[in-house]
Amino acid sequence: MKIIELDGHSLTCAQVIEICRGAEITLSPEAEKAVTRAARVVSKKVADGEVVYGVTTGFGNNADKLLPDPEKARMLQRNLLITHAVGVGKPLDETIVRALMAIRINTLIQGHSGIRLTTVRKLAQMLNAGVLPWIPEKGSVGASGDLAPLSHMAMVLIGGGQAYYKGKLIPGAQAMKAAGIEPVNLAHKEGLALNNGTALMLAYGVLTLHHMGNMVKLADIAAAMTMEGLAGRADALRAEIHELRHHPGQMATAENLRRLVKGSDLVDIPYEEIPKSLGGWTWNREMDRIEGGKAFKPQDSYCVRCVPQVHGAVKDTLQHVQQVMTREMNAVTDNPIVLPRGDEGEGDVISAGNFHGMPLALALSFLKTAIPTLASISERRANKLVDPATSDGLPPFLVRNDDNTDSGFMIVQYTSASLVNDLASRAMPASVYSIPTSANQEDHVSMGATEGRHVYAMLDDLRRVLALEIYTAGQAIDIRTKTLDGTFWGHDDWLNDVPETDRKRLKTHADEVRARAHKSSPAVAAVMAALRENVDYMDTDREMAPDITAVLELSKGSKLVEIAEQVIGPLALASPLGAD
Repeated sequence: MKIIELDGHSLTCAQVIEICRGAEITLSPEAEKAVTRAARVVSKKVADGEVVYGVTTGFGNNADKLLPDPEKARMLQRNLLITHAVGVGKPLDETIVRALMAIRINTLIQGHSGIRLTTVRKLAQMLNAGVLPWIPEKGSVGASGDLAPLSHMAMVLIGGGQAYYKGKLIPGAQAMKAAGIEPVNLAHKEGLALNNGTALMLAYGVLTLHHMGNMVKLADIAAAMTMEGLAGRADALRAEIHELRHHPGQMATAENLRRLVKGSDLVDIPYEEIPKSLGGWTWNREMDRIEGGKAFKPQDSYCVRCVPQVHGAVKDTLQHVQQVMTREMNAVTDNPIVLPRGDEGEGDVISAGNFHGMPLALALSFLKTAIPTLASISERRANKLVDPATSDGLPPFLVRNDDNTDSGFMIVQYTSASLVNDLASRAMPASVYSIPTSANQEDHVSMGATEGRHVYAMLDDLRRVLALEIYTAGQAIDIRTKTLDGTFWGHDDWLNDVPETDRKRLKTHADEVRARAHKSSPAVAAVMAALRENVDYMDTDREMAPDITAVLELSKGSKLVEIAEQVIGPLALASPLGAD
């Protein structure tokens, strides 16, 4: 079992993902000293009878209420948790809970929270033992941090609430006993230290980044397949074009596409070699040239030509969001914040606003608009493949349709359009809708947890859109190669519609085209092989639901990305994402 040492200052997105997958944590000696130093400051303030928000006073709008004695102050911390653990909705999945706990521990050990070392160690024990609190997904407004979710986490620490242990949901006290962990009797400020912070919205952000790092690569693969299916042009991918604009994601995407289509006989194929799938070639007397299915124009549609600019912008968005997330997971997000001076309990306890989730909320809002953008351009590429007016010679809806009764891939595009609309309708930022809380004491909040929940939930539909494009592009590639080698027709009846004076010339041209190789690039061929292992080429209409199920399963995780990368090496992002 891998063990990751937390020091409060160097946690990465990649390490959080490892913890989500089961890695255990340990606390650095320096961090443990910092925790003890801050706890002494709180103890001294209480002993000296000083007025400290949330320690010797009430919370929120009750901040002007002084507590009569130290025991009342200790009870306040427990009451804080039991009255704030009021979330609703489905429980968070295990990976989110593990990320949330690790992130909160990393904040607490920086030595500005005033929590005791024994309490932090118990929380780490819970994580390592797999005592995972039951935390409802809804209830946080993102300031003062993720109060309700983190209170549910802390309830198990004090022997309350519910927790998952060895796959079962049981009372928190029972889970702690089974794991051999004694519940905590809270000291001064410890309730506040446990539930004041941005751990939930940050957990959502880190896990979304991890999955998006794979999906932008999958999107590049889908685009490369569509380029082949459309017999697209590669000039727009030239490195010097993208270097003129300087955006890292754009340059990375163009490089990915160049590598993905390298060696393809379909990309940049001469115009006159591409027949109409249902009509072969014609002789254009006026232009004195043979014409087929590909229009004689030097540029492709935006959804193909501008893939580097669009996919690249999404990659740059991921890079920005990762920078925000990495800063936050190594930040102090408490209130009040303890500022020790030395090791003897001297220092200040300052009430400020580091719990406010707006830095994360706005970053997540940015990501929230990037997801439907990536889905939208994918759907447009898939639509171009099924539309005979735009597919450069492919048959309507990608089937032979000899008797005009086949629908082919028509409704696959409908499904994709539905998913894109759903994603777009969810892209409105939650961060712009603050609703005051705590009797207007907390009168501007971030809604960052809502934003995080939204983007995390949107990932599945994005993956589905990309999978449907791959499914559609795979059919188009097969038709394109079958058309070029003549097997799509099976005969040359199309020549009957050609003037007799042109017939011999066009028949000779057809024979010459068929004699040449028309294969996919090595990378696309590898992905196509995986696709065809799961889904057969569709000659005529058949039940497509099993195909869709198989393609969606194939698109999960990083299977297809790994297949392509085994051929051409790692696909590039704007710069390496720690979560990837």
